[in-house]
Amino acid sequence: MTTNPPAGATARGRIAPAGGPSPAGTVAPPRPAPSGPPAAPFSRRGRLGGPARRLLTSRWVPGVVAGGFPLAVLAHYGVSARDLAFFCVYLAVCVAVPGTLLVRAAYRGRRTLPEDLALGLATGYAAEMFAYVPARALGAPLLVLAWPVAVYAAFLLVPRLRRFWRACPRRDAAPWQRWFAAGTVVYLTAWSAFICFRVTAPTWPEAGWSHVDLPFHLSLVGELKHHMPPQLPIVAGEPLNYHWFAYAHMAASSWITGVEPLTLVTRLSVLPMLVAFAVIVGMTGRRVIGSATGGAMAVAGTLLVAAPSLYVNANGLMRWTGVLHVPWNSPTQTFGALLFAPVMLLLADLLARPGGGRARWALLAVLLVSVAGAKAPYLPLLASALALVTAAEGVRSRRLPRTALTALGMTAGALAFAQVVLFAGARGGMTIDPLSVVRATWAELAGRQATAGLVAGFALVYVMCWGVTWCGALGLLARPLLLLRPAVTLMLGLSAAGAALMLLLGSAGDLNQGYFLQSCYPYLAVPAAYGLVTAVRKGRPGIRAIVVAAVAGTTVASVVRVACGVQVPLPPGERSVGLFLPFAVLLILIGAASLVAASLTEPRRAATWALLVVAVSAAGVPAAWQARVLTHLSHGADSNLNAADHPTPEQIPRGALRAARWLRAHSGPGDLVATNAHCRWGYERPCDSRHFWVSALTERRVLVEGWAYTAANLDRGRLDLPFTERPFWDAARLRAGDAVFEAPSARAVAALRERYGVRWLVADERLLGRPEEVGRFASLQVRYGDYAVYRIPG
Repeated sequence: MTTNPPAGATARGRIAPAGGPSPAGTVAPPRPAPSGPPAAPFSRRGRLGGPARRLLTSRWVPGVVAGGFPLAVLAHYGVSARDLAFFCVYLAVCVAVPGTLLVRAAYRGRRTLPEDLALGLATGYAAEMFAYVPARALGAPLLVLAWPVAVYAAFLLVPRLRRFWRACPRRDAAPWQRWFAAGTVVYLTAWSAFICFRVTAPTWPEAGWSHVDLPFHLSLVGELKHHMPPQLPIVAGEPLNYHWFAYAHMAASSWITGVEPLTLVTRLSVLPMLVAFAVIVGMTGRRVIGSATGGAMAVAGTLLVAAPSLYVNANGLMRWTGVLHVPWNSPTQTFGALLFAPVMLLLADLLARPGGGRARWALLAVLLVSVAGAKAPYLPLLASALALVTAAEGVRSRRLPRTALTALGMTAGALAFAQVVLFAGARGGMTIDPLSVVRATWAELAGRQATAGLVAGFALVYVMCWGVTWCGALGLLARPLLLLRPAVTLMLGLSAAGAALMLLLGSAGDLNQGYFLQSCYPYLAVPAAYGLVTAVRKGRPGIRAIVVAAVAGTTVASVVRVACGVQVPLPPGERSVGLFLPFAVLLILIGAASLVAASLTEPRRAATWALLVVAVSAAGVPAAWQARVLTHLSHGADSNLNAADHPTPEQIPRGALRAARWLRAHSGPGDLVATNAHCRWGYERPCDSRHFWVSALTERRVLVEGWAYTAANLDRGRLDLPFTERPFWDAARLRAGDAVFEAPSARAVAALRERYGVRWLVADERLLGRPEEVGRFASLQVRYGDYAVYRIPG
């Protein structure tokens, strides 16, 4: 799996001084001891000295920064010391450490401690799922703790397992690697604070104007806390045909720590997943590319690069701007990304070195089943990629590729389990609708529908921008045989499948086909980094030239955006050709530079091609800055998901949290609730049925609350209406639930109690003409602000 380092590079991936490394078998002469007064932090030669040098080369300072910064930020944003302490102890003792022991026993190898812990965290989450489901089904959710207890007992009592308590680390990481890891943690924490913590509060009424999906996530956490098998709490009795493992993890952590689900979803749960995910992506990049520098480039490409956005005032091409766009708005995507990352790492090893023992294959099986319930797009993508690897390996070696076939069979089995057991054949609104994402994007940018020719042309813009973002992969053509390495073929096949499915499929939801491409981001970044490293090794253009090329690429992308001055959506009467202009200019510049490079003589051509690939790849960096920072600053944290789609403070009801918490404390988990709240605040006409706050805050099932995200609604053929505005399919049930609020009577209350088993009423009294009428037939329990809770007699 390793390749020879470039000339002037050490085994650790560091670039040696200009004079090159010492000849083999020799020892560099010792430097003379410093004399005179203590050295300043920087000497005249620009080298670090004294305390500054000790600080930057320290082994523990980066770890303190990586551990202390997230804790300080979380405390600043309202997480109590008690919740922080309990969650950290839970994460370490109940998930990461037992998971690390299992990884060390099943997946031998030399790794750093952070790499061990990242793999252990992913494995621990998977093991927790296998333990929590039967524990919750038995009615004793805290039995989930049996799995870490069993692991600790086995690794303490079984002699041949005791040695795995001691790590077998690979050679100590270089100082820059430790600081890069610490910087990654700081970046992920700061970015989480920027897009989530500062705009989403775990208190009321501030939580009310957070992302529209937050109450949906909370309602599913509440459902998984109290029920197994789960149903959709927003419409009682509807099966939960969804990837719900992330919510089961949060439910388990809430039981163990006592931390409120609202705090887990908005503050604590996602950040460790992001950090572990970045570490494993770096491991995968280092394994495939053969250098720590390549691994760092893979992480940077995954987190910091986006498709070029060349419009002045917006993220132009898509709402999806990389892995970090929706880590908190979609915890299922983040959870799935973390569990899938070790799958790719394991497969890269197994395909390169077949065998590995039964334990490694068992670990792969556990992770595949966990991915099946974590996020739906991953397994179809993996099956497509493994089919490509199987075909390529069969043609190349002219024999049956057993490793690839075994992995493909396991993936197919996990996919079948997901489709039959978890999703029960539900499509989640997915249909075959080629280029629907392009048409939707065009309509948003141009403010009008596109002709077939415009759609085809804009699809080419999509493909061009993806090519610019990951054009580093073209560097692999310098050594074409690298494309046949199984790990490279696997990642390129995965990425091709993601792009194809995104363009092929349509979605009744919010462009959900974008998740197929988003799931591939790390596995596009690794080949891109590999190609860059390969091109640079062949051309050897020098560090300064590489830096200049990268700066030139980012500058050109920024200048094109400003010079063209295209703003979206286009003003009325503006010609549609303006949407193509900046991308056409960028393409012309790239083409001209390519012609110049092709005209050079062979000795200079390789270096020029390497610099051109670096420059074009860098064009995605300002796009990421614009899409992820500038638009958030100018429009709010949810700008790419329609910033105007939030309720105003005066639309948020008073007392909702207090009323819901009272009901949660005074009712049983099996009690059924009816409510008159079905539409999002401020979106009553037409009714946007994404109202989930009652089930979210009470942790109780509701007869009918909001139904937009149900499979029954998404999979219906009502294409004449947006999925959020489709009427509820069981009109009689909805009328029965609303009758006790709109026309209360003893008969209406009795029908709810006897036919549906409803025991509680939660009334948004702003929607009632005469609130006192409900109290004539149901017993008022509490009233807080705009909400009242009633008990149905009998």
